[in-house]
Amino acid sequence: MTYQTLTTHTADGVMVLTLNRPDRLNAFTLVMMQEMIAALDVADADDDVRAIIVTGEGRGFCAGVDLDDPDAFTSARPDMTSTDPAVWNDPTNRDMGGLVALRLFNCLKPVIAAVNGPAVGIGMTMQLPMDIRIASTSARFGFVFARRGIVPEAASSWFLPRLVGMSQALEWCYSGRVFDAEEAMAGGLVRSVHDPEDLLAEAHRIAREIADSTAPVSIALTRQMMWRMAGAAHPMAAHQIDSRGIAARSGSADAAEGVASFMEKRAPVFRDKVSTDMPGFFPWWDEPEWTMAPRKGEPK
Repeated sequence: MTYQTLTTHTADGVMVLTLNRPDRLNAFTLVMMQEMIAALDVADADDDVRAIIVTGEGRGFCAGVDLDDPDAFTSARPDMTSTDPAVWNDPTNRDMGGLVALRLFNCLKPVIAAVNGPAVGIGMTMQLPMDIRIASTSARFGFVFARRGIVPEAASSWFLPRLVGMSQALEWCYSGRVFDAEEAMAGGLVRSVHDPEDLLAEAHRIAREIADSTAPVSIALTRQMMWRMAGAAHPMAAHQIDSRGIAARSGSADAAEGVASFMEKRAPVFRDKVSTDMPGFFPWWDEPEWTMAPRKGEPK
């Protein structure tokens, strides 16, 4: 596909999705939201894509929402204070960043963020549902919302405390300050920091280890098990899904190949596909719908 705001390139099982508005430090727009979701749909549907790397063109990762975009603040329309339920439940009033975050949350392929430069606002929060974040020494991060008179978006109030803990999440969001890659790593936000010229090579090394050594169906299941159990009320929920997953995968051709390749000291060749061979219980959850309950004292 051809995109206006990003590029994609797939080789040897790895899709590189590059935000491509370098003259605006890859600032986020409504079109970029739509194109990111479309690119993730393509990746999920392509069995040859085993991992996704997200990075930015030029010297920035993503400088937040493009304030010159007329749709920059779709989530902050004054009519959201209306008492009319039809207004609350109008899907056009949804936060753009949240739509990207939820699509990433539902992704069936591992997603690696290679943060090459400044990443603030949505440029930061879009990374939270990605699985592994690595950063260049030139990367800068900022949850700058309170300094702009707004609040964090992209479902980051769910993701960020789970990744770095409540205290660290609140400190970064309360201050709204921009911080460097070393602080991001110390706070648990990124896995590692690299010289700029080494960043993509490390992202590809991580992706290659996944693509070359693991079973795609097992990876898709593991990704959803981990993310969805992060919000479970009791470990019994994880035990129930683990038990079904182990039962389903233990009888698969992939499991037999995994054992045989280990015993024969050779690389495995896993043939089950995400498009056709996910177990019958998948998906095991009911996807929530976009609705807002009336607030206290307002009409139902």
